[in-house]
Amino acid sequence: MLEKEVINFEKTAIVGIVTQNQSEEKLNEYLDELEFLTFTAGGQVVKRFWQKMDKPNPKTFLGTGKIDEMNLFVKENDISTLVFDDELTPSQQKNISKIIDCKILDRTNLILDIFAQRAETSYARTQVELAQCIYLLPRLSGLWTHLERQKGGIGMRGPGETEIETDRRIVRDRISLLKEKIKTIDKQMGVQRSNRGAMVRVALVGYTNVGKSTLMNAVGKSDVFVENKLFATLDTTVRKVVIKNLPFLLSDTVGFIRKLPTQLVDSFKSTLDEVREADLLLHVVDISHPDFEDHIASVNQTLLDIKASDKPTIMVFNKIDAYKHLTIDEDDLMTEKTTRHYTLEEWKSTWMNRVGEQNALFISATQKENFEEFRERVYEAVRQIHITRFPYNKFLYPDYKDAVEKEE
Repeated sequence: MLEKEVINFEKTAIVGIVTQNQSEEKLNEYLDELEFLTFTAGGQVVKRFWQKMDKPNPKTFLGTGKIDEMNLFVKENDISTLVFDDELTPSQQKNISKIIDCKILDRTNLILDIFAQRAETSYARTQVELAQCIYLLPRLSGLWTHLERQKGGIGMRGPGETEIETDRRIVRDRISLLKEKIKTIDKQMGVQRSNRGAMVRVALVGYTNVGKSTLMNAVGKSDVFVENKLFATLDTTVRKVVIKNLPFLLSDTVGFIRKLPTQLVDSFKSTLDEVREADLLLHVVDISHPDFEDHIASVNQTLLDIKASDKPTIMVFNKIDAYKHLTIDEDDLMTEKTTRHYTLEEWKSTWMNRVGEQNALFISATQKENFEEFRERVYEAVRQIHITRFPYNKFLYPDYKDAVEKEE
């Protein structure tokens, strides 16, 4: 008989600040996301701390009073981890650790930890290890003091490399080795991509946890891993998909996130080659998420960073079955109508209308709502790219409706 697995969640508190550039409402959105990230990594958030500041304290990120308050809470409630929403400098992390006796992580460290859990293939593990080494290098100081030989004074003179310098050299050597390994794998993947022939390539892009892998499974009859957690997909999966009689390649890529650490973008640039070399992008959006407009902006910014923002794109608004809008009672004269009160029909008449009728789709990947319309739109877009590239193939792939009649 199989024993039931018991997952022990670590007791965690999360920390953020309200500044001139980040309002309280925006902070709450970020902390909600950080809480989901913490849950994904295996932590249970029991408390949120935040403080209003002009700018972060260069020594301890927060003010001394707030640090003392957090220290007391950590001791009284047996908290094992504190997670900060912004990236901490090495000195801030070191100073906070001296005062508060628990694990001090920042958003970058947390995302790296999730990536390390999710990495399945050798390639993904290499990319994650490279990002971790780059993150660790400036934070090595102070970890080793027991073998320090450069303090001076009686009995401290002598030759020899300090332990910290040895560690730094080991990490630098490891970074060089991993970069070489990634270059080799990139060449192999480049050869694989070139061997795929002249098929049209379509890539699914979007924020993390918007349903890209679910859509991939529904369209391509694949078995890509799906879970309602952030960064469930880390490795790029490519499948041959046939709609009617038209074949094309569909790839599922790693999701993007706000405040994405720069070393992660650098490490995963090679994975995102699938996006860079795609002929058509399907930008999947979770319309049921209250901040989906911010998610779209984050994805567009990342596409700009990897030089893939000029590609033909179809906006796919997913999870329409889960979409719920706020309502205002007829006798309520105080509440002001915001975008949170928009119905789907009202959303369609906003900026989504300007995206163009051919470039916006509203579907549910789990319930397969409006799926026929989705298949038709993708078929027509792929067909257009194909016949532009191979005009003599025009008669092989008729219009979608003609292809239906032929199939029947």
